[in-house]
Amino acid sequence: MEVLRDPATCPRPDQGTAVTIGAFDGVHRGHRTVIGALQQRAAEEGLRTAVVTFDRHPASVVRPESAPLLLTDLDQKLELLADCGLDYTLVIRFDEERSQEPAADFVEQVLSSCLNAKLVAVGEDFHFGHGRSGNVALLREMGAELGFEVIGHELVDAAGHPADGEPVSSTRIRRALHDGDLAAANEMLGRPHEVRGVVDHGDKRARELGFRTANLDVPTTTCLPADGIYAGWYVTPDGVRHPTAISLGKRPTFYERADASLLEAHLIDFDGDLYGQPARVQFVERLRDELKFDSVEALIEQMGRDVEQSRSILA
Repeated sequence: MEVLRDPATCPRPDQGTAVTIGAFDGVHRGHRTVIGALQQRAAEEGLRTAVVTFDRHPASVVRPESAPLLLTDLDQKLELLADCGLDYTLVIRFDEERSQEPAADFVEQVLSSCLNAKLVAVGEDFHFGHGRSGNVALLREMGAELGFEVIGHELVDAAGHPADGEPVSSTRIRRALHDGDLAAANEMLGRPHEVRGVVDHGDKRARELGFRTANLDVPTTTCLPADGIYAGWYVTPDGVRHPTAISLGKRPTFYERADASLLEAHLIDFDGDLYGQPARVQFVERLRDELKFDSVEALIEQMGRDVEQSRSILA
């Protein structure tokens, strides 16, 4: 997949492109359903495939006070889109100027002039442009003039079928993570929820507890699951996955009140120095809530059980 970052220097393929547009936060099953349908039509009609997305979530510019936490950072989003087998992803810088752009200008400059769109596929609830004035109806109106067809896809459930109830969405996945329903979030994502960070020094209790942990400094813009204990995978920079027992929370056995949750990953049967390294932690299954124990000894016993349960789940 070729990543494009400037609409003014697009390759504008002569044969035209089949395009879809969106924030694509999470690149979840709903997104991939649209991409899959786009690729099928592109293959039938001899078109290249392209996704148009943004370098940040548009809400972080338009309404920063209520912008959502991110399921994927830009790098992860591009990796997931590349796995879909697309020809191009155009990453548009979304700033204050872009937020004021009329929807019609976006269509002319990005879809027509830049990508030579012949087919545009979006969810039926898609909106874009200043004041969210652009929608499927506007795309169809302009497509008739500029020479592209528009498909407004039905929204889908976690299995990729037309949704009878609430469809898969990034908002719904965030809500499931917030509520501690990791299984539902992972089903909608189509994979374990992953967060990324850099290993930092913690409060050095490994000797006291007998369990070494990698403490991840995670960007404050990242959507974390609810506090609790999880089984998952820790992925090192070289791509090696290690079975891991994950603690996410405020450590109530040691602190009456902590300002923020700490993500601690105990790599099972691993001994190595991870400080300062980037890491990816994938949440596979929620084991239990975070608890306050009456003694350090009781906490250690429970940690041992958590590690063995994680080992069994990930075996």
